[in-house]
Amino acid sequence: MSRTSAPAPVGTQADSSLAHGLKQRHLSMIALGGVIGAGLFVGSGAGIAAAGPSIVIAYAVSGLLVMLVMRMLGEMSAANPASGSFSVHAERALGPWAGFTAGWSFWVLLSVAVGLEGIGAAKIVSGWLPGTPEWAWVALFMLVFCGTNLAAVKNFGEFEFWFAALKVGAITLFLILGGLAILGVLPGTEAPGTANLTGDGGFLPHGTEGLVIGLLASVFAYGGLETVTIAAAESEHPVQGVAKAVRTAMWRIALFYIGSMAVIVTLVPWDDPDVANPDKGPYVTALNHLDIPGAGLVMQIVVLVALLSAMNANIYGASRMAYSLVARGQGPKAIGRVSGGVPRIAVLVSSVFGFLCVLLSYWRPDDVFPWLLNMIGAVILVVWLFIAVSQLVLRRRTEREAPEKLVVRMWLFPVLTWISIAGMLAIFVLMLRQPDTRDQLMATGLMTLVLAASGAVLQRRRKAGLANEGAAAGTVRDSAPAKAAAKD
Repeated sequence: MSRTSAPAPVGTQADSSLAHGLKQRHLSMIALGGVIGAGLFVGSGAGIAAAGPSIVIAYAVSGLLVMLVMRMLGEMSAANPASGSFSVHAERALGPWAGFTAGWSFWVLLSVAVGLEGIGAAKIVSGWLPGTPEWAWVALFMLVFCGTNLAAVKNFGEFEFWFAALKVGAITLFLILGGLAILGVLPGTEAPGTANLTGDGGFLPHGTEGLVIGLLASVFAYGGLETVTIAAAESEHPVQGVAKAVRTAMWRIALFYIGSMAVIVTLVPWDDPDVANPDKGPYVTALNHLDIPGAGLVMQIVVLVALLSAMNANIYGASRMAYSLVARGQGPKAIGRVSGGVPRIAVLVSSVFGFLCVLLSYWRPDDVFPWLLNMIGAVILVVWLFIAVSQLVLRRRTEREAPEKLVVRMWLFPVLTWISIAGMLAIFVLMLRQPDTRDQLMATGLMTLVLAASGAVLQRRRKAGLANEGAAAGTVRDSAPAKAAAKD
């Protein structure tokens, strides 16, 4: 990243060459599409295995934190819509080093997530078609969704709308069927009562330690909701769009996540081996438990669609974040090139990086790939911390300078903002105490420090360059009268 572009003004000016083809319905579904993926359908099984029925509490606590974070982000994004979202806000509040750190951290997270979603989808298809190589399916998915993102943003929005709509419909149907089964009114089922909630070790089978692990798993499962504020910059009405999308998405996400966990642990014993099995997962296991013909296969198809939808949304989010960073002079100039309203080089780079992660998962599964996973393990918490601190600074600044821009306001400011920050710091402490997550925290911390140091160096060089330009301009102005006098 030695060669960077000249910085554009921080804010929507840097997004002037992007298309504005997304409608409100696109934004709402992009918010859901980016977050409902492997973390919910597959990764939640590990959280259930660790926390047991108390996973419901874990998702409720982390869901509350997510609501607060999204409210803060919605406030800032409605006041200043930008494709860089929280990266732009961090730069405005704390300086270019903060925008650099938050932005590139999130880009790495989304790009790696693209590879992980592809691997999960490939496992499902390979299970249906034994003997076919998983990497080939990942490559095919990459080509398809890279192509989707290279097209006009309106086409991407339409594609993601229907993908996400299918996921939302499937989860809604799952909640309805599960609720009927719990009540004992679904034909062929009996009400389970509280047997699965209190048996097999009770509500906290592994004690508070298991609950902590479940809490950490649930936090990372919520990652991706921030994409809606990135997409808002390309909508027809950015301010109104981001305000409405944030308000509706965060409640739906909480309902889907918490409601799903409650249904699963009530219907299925938490220690059922299929719950934590990546090839099946908790949703398929729950439907198989109801003995509904073909329900398990249908749910597998839904999971596949969910993974592909999240993959599509993550390529989009990663490319726009990279574009915004370059537009502000914080990345290689070539990545910022726009054609047809789309940052096509950024799309290609993000997709290629994701596919390289896939190759590492096959070539170096025991050393490099686990290190890469650890490195992104706590990135979402780092991003949330930047969001909270930025909101703390920008809210007061906006109240002084342009209070009319506060169309979305954080509840009980600044009390809930400080509570959110305290909650994030508490999670960092919990991660440090758990052997399973300590390595993740250390690796993420190292990456964050490297990026922060790089951003600080870039910021210092930029200031020095501006100072030199100012001095040179002053010299030219001072020499002009002297030259005129000499001619006289």
